[in-house]
Amino acid sequence: MKHPWIAGKWHKVRRPAIPVVNPATEETIDCIPRGNAEDAEMAVRAARAAFKTWRWMPGVEKAALLHEIARRIRARQPALARLMTLEGGKPFCENRDEVEWSAACFDYYAEIGRHSRGNSIPPVFAHQVNFTIKEPYGVVVAIVPWNYPLLLMAWKVAPALAAGNTVIIKPSSETPLATLALADAFSTLPAGTVNIVTGSGEELGAALIRHPGTDLIAVTGSVETGQRVGALCAEQIKKVHLELGGNDPFIVCSDANLEIASRAACWAAYLNAGQVCTGAKRFYVFDAIADNFTRGIVRFTRSLKLGSGLNPTTDIGPMIHLRQLEDVHARVQDAVGQGARVLCGGRRSPKFKKGFFYEPTVMADVNQDMRLVRTETFGPILPIMRVQGMDEAIEMANDSAYGLGANIYTNNMEWAMKAMERITAGTFWINDPLSDNDAAPFGGMRRTGHSRELGEEGLDEFRETKHVHLDYKQEIKPYWYPYSRYNRLTS
Repeated sequence: MKHPWIAGKWHKVRRPAIPVVNPATEETIDCIPRGNAEDAEMAVRAARAAFKTWRWMPGVEKAALLHEIARRIRARQPALARLMTLEGGKPFCENRDEVEWSAACFDYYAEIGRHSRGNSIPPVFAHQVNFTIKEPYGVVVAIVPWNYPLLLMAWKVAPALAAGNTVIIKPSSETPLATLALADAFSTLPAGTVNIVTGSGEELGAALIRHPGTDLIAVTGSVETGQRVGALCAEQIKKVHLELGGNDPFIVCSDANLEIASRAACWAAYLNAGQVCTGAKRFYVFDAIADNFTRGIVRFTRSLKLGSGLNPTTDIGPMIHLRQLEDVHARVQDAVGQGARVLCGGRRSPKFKKGFFYEPTVMADVNQDMRLVRTETFGPILPIMRVQGMDEAIEMANDSAYGLGANIYTNNMEWAMKAMERITAGTFWINDPLSDNDAAPFGGMRRTGHSRELGEEGLDEFRETKHVHLDYKQEIKPYWYPYSRYNRLTS
């Protein structure tokens, strides 16, 4: 059984075990302890002690240590990618990409943190100087989901460290092993700067959130998780950083290259078996090309290979667990009951005796009122809806409580810019879905959350702004209170 990593060393604890299951085989590959308030206390104590020195470490030294973390992550890329495939199911080649992206995030924040600057403010009167400095919050709790366990960890931990905070990582109980394997990469930091604890959100997560020694809670998860975390943070007026679910629209215009657009649509819908918060989940296709687009989608979907992520020919791996598969299938069945048609897929794959494999699914005759479309569906489903033109596509795209991302395929810049301006989304992709850029902010609107990761905005999420007012001439200043009795007494 794995153990928590606190203050730079492994702590052997006797706790009830949580099994970590391979979703491709349904076999238990390891166990982690079900952490509790005692583990939270140890981790917070270690992080608070480390904060006293880490916050004051010169930026150039912090940068060197973050670069070393990136180097160590890259050095273990194949082993980390394999471990992520075993615990999460995502194909090995995609996990190798994730490891590289995670390392690159530490490299990026090493540099942006070292070069970040404050602002000088024009003073109101002579012999005054005004400027701002940005300070760390203190101890950051990073609560990480299972679908991209290293990448979404890096998006929080790298900027938090660059800003001068110390960190406690709580990985998902479904995919904790690769995160625990990063203890070696974090071991170059002063003990307690990064700590890793495992357990359920209801027990360990709540203990970390409620602990008076934690200062900022950073979460990626469902809207429901965000609501619970936000309510707990509100009890202490504690800073909360929320990146929540999405239900992204994907518009295909009549001038789109259908071969390219259909492949891109499948990529956006089926990546990680559809278990991506920025995955496209609602497809609005101009009626003039809808039949041809749909045929291309079905043809390409049927060519995709479902299987173990360790098989180099696999395109789509298993879903994370049985209840996730059953939820997706229930949504498909509910839509069929309301008149939708399954063009391909629509069932748990009969080819596998074990594993949570769901066939990539294309659906037609879908409408906005179906649960499949109305709420976030976390699975390999591609529902197609016809629209008569751009105005209808924009209206339907905005008919959602979410606002994470949106996509469009067109060469008509007027259409593209009109959609970009009018659709409520934190990221708008034109002819290139799901791409990220470490230097560009990522985050959502509406129920998707109110925070940003990546870019300088992502660094600022982990810093507080302090205004400094300096007057280098000590004297009585009558302009302080020009109409007050104080001014008469001191003049």
